[in-house]
Amino acid sequence: MTAIEQAGGFGPAVGLLDRKRIIAKAGFNRWLVPPAALCIHLCIGMAYGFSVFWLPLSRAIGLDKSVACPDITLLAELFTTTCDWRISSLGWMYTLFFVVLGSSAAIWGGWLERVGPRKAGVVAALCWCGGLVISAIGVVTHQLWMLWAGSGVIGGVGLGLGYISPVSTLVKWFPDRRGMATGMAIMGFGGGAMIGAPLADLMMNYFRTPASVGVSQTFLAMGAIYFMFMLIGAFGYRLPPVGWRPDGWTPPDTPRR
Repeated sequence: MTAIEQAGGFGPAVGLLDRKRIIAKAGFNRWLVPPAALCIHLCIGMAYGFSVFWLPLSRAIGLDKSVACPDITLLAELFTTTCDWRISSLGWMYTLFFVVLGSSAAIWGGWLERVGPRKAGVVAALCWCGGLVISAIGVVTHQLWMLWAGSGVIGGVGLGLGYISPVSTLVKWFPDRRGMATGMAIMGFGGGAMIGAPLADLMMNYFRTPASVGVSQTFLAMGAIYFMFMLIGAFGYRLPPVGWRPDGWTPPDTPRR
C-alpha cells in the first residue's frame, strides 16, 4: 500500500472516500458533476497566477524596496535570512509546479482510477492547501526552500491529482461530448488565475502592515478558502454505474484492423 493510499485509506473516513460510495444511482443528473469539477480546477488554477506574489516577496525584508545581496548564489539564497529573494529565483516555483504536476499525474493516474476521484480530490486538497501553509511558514521564517518545497513540490502533487481527477470524471459522464467535457475542465483550470490573482492582490493589500507585505497571511487565507471549495468538489463527485450510457447515445463502432 502506498503512502497516498494510506491517506484517507483507514479509520472512520474510509466509507466516505471509497470509490464504491460514489457510484451514482439511477436517474442521477450528470450535469451536477461539472460544478464539482470546477470547484477543484478553479482552486488549483491559481498556479498560473502566482506571479502576483513575486514583487511583494522580493521585498519581504526591505518592505519598500528589496534588500539585495549582489553576489549571492542560488544555493545560498535558498537559506538566507538577511537578503530579499530575486524574482528570478521565485520564478522557479513555476517550473516546479508544472514539472511535478505532470510527474504526479503520470505516477498516480492509475491509482486515481482504482480509488476514485473523491479520494484523489481530498488528497489533492491536502497537498495544494498544505503547500500554501508551508509556504506561509517559509515567508515568516524567510526560507525560500520552504516555498519551493511547499507550493512547488507538495502543491505540485496537489496540482497533478487535482488536474486529472475532474478530467477523468467528466469524460466518463460525457462520452458523447468528450471534447466539451475536457474543455469544461480546462476552462476552470485557466480561470483559476483570473479569479485568484485579483483576490490575492486584495488580500495582500488588506493584510499589509508596516512590518509585513501580507503574503504569509494571504497564503493562509487562500489555503483555507481553497481547502473548503476543493472538499466541496471532491464530495460532489459521482461515477456512472458500469455499463451506463447517455440516453440515445450509441458508442461508435470500433474500426477494424
